[in-house]
Amino acid sequence: MPLNRSDLPRDVLALLAQGTVIPAHPLALDAKRQFDRRRQRALTRYYVDAGAGGLAVGVHTTQFAIREKGLYETVLRSAMEDRLAWSQRPMAMVAGLCGSTAQARAEARTAVGLGYHAGLLSLAALASASEDELIAHCEAVAQEIPLVGFYLQTAVGGPILSSDFWRRFARIPNVLAIKVAPFNRYRTLDVVRGLVDARAEERVYLYTGNDDHIILDLALPFTAMRDGEPVTVRFRGGLLGHWSVWTASAVRQLQQVKEILAAGGGNLPPELLALDARVTDCNSAFFDVANNFHGCIAGCHEVLRRQGLLEGIWCLDPHEGLGRGQAEQIDRVYRQHADLADDAFVKGNVERWLA
Repeated sequence: MPLNRSDLPRDVLALLAQGTVIPAHPLALDAKRQFDRRRQRALTRYYVDAGAGGLAVGVHTTQFAIREKGLYETVLRSAMEDRLAWSQRPMAMVAGLCGSTAQARAEARTAVGLGYHAGLLSLAALASASEDELIAHCEAVAQEIPLVGFYLQTAVGGPILSSDFWRRFARIPNVLAIKVAPFNRYRTLDVVRGLVDARAEERVYLYTGNDDHIILDLALPFTAMRDGEPVTVRFRGGLLGHWSVWTASAVRQLQQVKEILAAGGGNLPPELLALDARVTDCNSAFFDVANNFHGCIAGCHEVLRRQGLLEGIWCLDPHEGLGRGQAEQIDRVYRQHADLADDAFVKGNVERWLA
């Protein structure tokens, strides 16, 4: 049965409107590259206890190849079951959707059947389609589930999308939010302009996926002109692969930003602005920027392995692994930014999560 925005629990909608931390859930594998149910459960428990307000499952960080391996429903089901078994507090559950219209709609129906609240719609498989075709695709998938739009960076297959595309997308009634992740300030502003032009800034929530400017996206106002008047919008929270690691710290950082903004005055402290560069520096190592993001998934796995949450950094594709020099870069950010890690929190709980 299709799911509409109006069907969503009010506490979940309120959570998304207030802004929250949504980690992109990795995939735990054993040395034979088989699904490791125990460690997958431990990851879900980690994110819940870290204070995440939602989980994004079946997305890029979970590895798109779960579909080819027949693991899509298994992985979505495990995250939902483990989340509900561990905590009953409200959490926004987002399922990754990709592929052709038929595939994305089928995945949406699977997600709805498992209790997910929204679908993060990747357009990478339709990168050569026209914007008219992409909007038709989005409208069709939105008939099944509330959508979170996804502006994926071109380095990993995302198409370039105009401000007019985002205006038309934001006007789709069953759109809930947009994950803005082009890693490009010009294209980020295209989304803002499209949202404002659609007069949807109160209904469609902006979530950052710009791992290169996480803190600034959360802290800065974004202003676009409409009818000769400035309209200011803000990113409510983030849906990020980067937040699959050091998640407890991410929760604290978002809360810090919220408290500063709530205090008013319009002045952002220099240390908050400096934090943006430090978080970006960490991301450069975790996402393997030096090798054009080759090790972006394996790098997150490596952090989780060092913390004891994962046994290894194995990916479904045996050719995926750390990039050249990436381990040394992770060593470096651990030395230079150790206060941004949540290793002590994980160490105090990991045995309980793995039990």
